[in-house]
Amino acid sequence: MWTTGARDEVSVLLIEDDEVIGRHVEAGLRSHGYAVAWIRTGGSGLAEADRSPVDVVLLDLGLPDTDGIDVARQLRNAHPDVLILILTARSEEIDVIAGLDAGADDYLVKPFSLTVLLARLRAHLRRRPAAAPEPGELVRIGDLAVDIAARRCRLGDREVELRPKEFELLAVLIQRPGEAVSREALMAEVWDENWFGPTKTLDVTMSSLRRRLQAAAEAHVPVALPALTTLRGHGYRLDPPKPPDGG
Repeated sequence: MWTTGARDEVSVLLIEDDEVIGRHVEAGLRSHGYAVAWIRTGGSGLAEADRSPVDVVLLDLGLPDTDGIDVARQLRNAHPDVLILILTARSEEIDVIAGLDAGADDYLVKPFSLTVLLARLRAHLRRRPAAAPEPGELVRIGDLAVDIAARRCRLGDREVELRPKEFELLAVLIQRPGEAVSREALMAEVWDENWFGPTKTLDVTMSSLRRRLQAAAEAHVPVALPALTTLRGHGYRLDPPKPPDGG
């Protein structure tokens, strides 16, 4: 049951069981031109995401039928490109990190204002990849190759599937090999210069990116994988792979 405002190019799936919050968010998004489907349970939300194309999922963590973190994980596995924002009354850092590590891109702690929600959506959607980009020149370091325009990553002869923010983070670093890039610069380039959220999002995304690249490296013949180096108190750096003898 999709309800549409003035324009419907961005579809939002709202999974929220609270009537007051649900009605408020649905009406606010509709008034700003988003197409909205409001679902009240996790199971129905997953079914709706499989049934209809979705750009954004606003996901409550405290659902009546299942834990929202499990829903986030299933959504991310089934729909790797969807933008997931979790809505939570759980202010403890461990719950927020669990949600982000399950695949969410961002979160809002209840109560939140519609103005902030809309600003977060605009920030993320501005960086949504254009449809069907043309392949461009590959940027290579060791056996890692990134096609920025086509948003493709390869390690050796195999393609590596990355989430949108993981790819964008890698794209920034691979274009500045060996250079120390500050946390502030990465947040501005990958998320938004007017980002409202926590910089912890950067650390979670970096950890996930490292795991995906390492898993890809271990799954195939030996490859020269660059190192994503943490610079404590500053940011990150992409270093060339070490020679086979470690020297």
